[in-house]
Amino acid sequence: MASKPATAGGGESADKPMTGAKLILAGFVLAMANFIVVLDTTIANVSVPHIAGGLAVATSSGTWVITSYAVAEAICVPLTGWLSKRFGTLRVFMFSLVGFGVFSTLCGLSHTLPMLVVFRLGQGFCGGPLMPLTQTLLVRIFPKEMQPKAMALWAMTVVTAPIAGPILGGYISDNWSWEWIFFINVPIVVLIFIGVFALLRGVKTPIEKQPIDKIGLALLIVWVGSFQMMLDLGRDDDWFSSPIIVALACIAVVFFIAFIIWELGEENPVVDLAVFRHRGFSAATLSLTIAFGTYFASIVIIPQWLQSSMGYTATEAGRAMAFSGVLAVVASPFVPKLMQKFDARLLVFVGVSWIAVCALMRMTWSTESTFWTIATPQLLQGVGVSLMIVPLTTISMSAVLPRETASAAGIASFGRTLAGAIATAIVTTVWGDMSRARTADLSGILNNAQMTSQTLQAQGLSAEQARGTIAQMVETQGSAVATGELFVACAIALFLAATTIWLAPRPPKNIKPSAGH
Repeated sequence: MASKPATAGGGESADKPMTGAKLILAGFVLAMANFIVVLDTTIANVSVPHIAGGLAVATSSGTWVITSYAVAEAICVPLTGWLSKRFGTLRVFMFSLVGFGVFSTLCGLSHTLPMLVVFRLGQGFCGGPLMPLTQTLLVRIFPKEMQPKAMALWAMTVVTAPIAGPILGGYISDNWSWEWIFFINVPIVVLIFIGVFALLRGVKTPIEKQPIDKIGLALLIVWVGSFQMMLDLGRDDDWFSSPIIVALACIAVVFFIAFIIWELGEENPVVDLAVFRHRGFSAATLSLTIAFGTYFASIVIIPQWLQSSMGYTATEAGRAMAFSGVLAVVASPFVPKLMQKFDARLLVFVGVSWIAVCALMRMTWSTESTFWTIATPQLLQGVGVSLMIVPLTTISMSAVLPRETASAAGIASFGRTLAGAIATAIVTTVWGDMSRARTADLSGILNNAQMTSQTLQAQGLSAEQARGTIAQMVETQGSAVATGELFVACAIALFLAATTIWLAPRPPKNIKPSAGH
């Protein structure tokens, strides 16, 4: 969460670093804790059609499984620093780990969508603190000279988990049942808990009482929750023609304004908005929010389109999506060296623009597209992702004062996570509307429909079955056209995000990448 993770525990005395096999094993256990949390942000993406079918809800409603987890994480991340200081880093880590395992079990046992969403919220609330806390504990147990390697280990889990998520989620959904994408967490959590208890119980985590901004927290929960509910319910309730959606929108706006006013005047705010006075931080955060939100939304849409229109199984869709992390893993080690030679803003501009180019490659997709036509943009955009994340984080963290790094990192994480949830809801709605509109357009210009119907009937179909087959073909084509047009809009948003980074001042030369991120 912070650029200097060791401060996240707040006031904790330094421990003697571990050595030898114990250190390696402890580092692996903590990295696995982070891996499983990041895994759960993508493992459900390819499983949404299976979950929706199993719970007898629309696929668009099934995306609540993704957005509820993301929103809960976004709300909880800013609280991690306070929780660490108030209850101790290790204690909060262990409690969050157990809660993550319990709510994973409850998610798998859910038999209605509301139950699953509630338990998914709990999973997100418990999983949110685990990412920054694994950083904190890794820095505490590793000797100072080995801390960059510890952060490299942590960063590798962030990159590889999104690769494994779609593959694992697809395989489980196709060969077992969707419930096991949650049950699979439980034995891993048990092993991590045993490992952390055995290896790290000697790590000191003294308690330091700190005041909490209760009003600010309440305002944050209300406006974020109302806004996300408005986005998710709006798809099914015809947006602002529904009194419920209007009420949720009004609540979100009023409480958001109240939140801004309160936080700017609070001595110990839950979200320190004062960091936005730094131009570098504001520009980098804005660029990251737009870019990550657009990027994450594509991760949600593509698997749904492949399964609903292209006949892909969840496993095949997961394989196509998994290529997005391959080149990111390969290119990431070279980014720090590039940052020593080039302006970090240039690297961000090139990286985000390259992701936009990859989005434009998808505008040519059709029902005739092959697996590699689908997978190639996923593979190539990995280079852009590696050029985006580290330089953006470094620009934002280098712009704030040392005492503000924890708050700044928390806000950046909050914005990134919330952007993913909001963009998912918006893009899913727009994609559905565009698909219906393009299907209607194609129906109006359909050629030789009567001849096609006769051909189908000659093959043994009834007149009603022939009409249904033609309607399905038109709907499939309409969805393909809408998908291509949607990614043109995504490319425009990404080019905007790339341009935004130039609002930041030039960072210092030879700036080192922020280890805590």
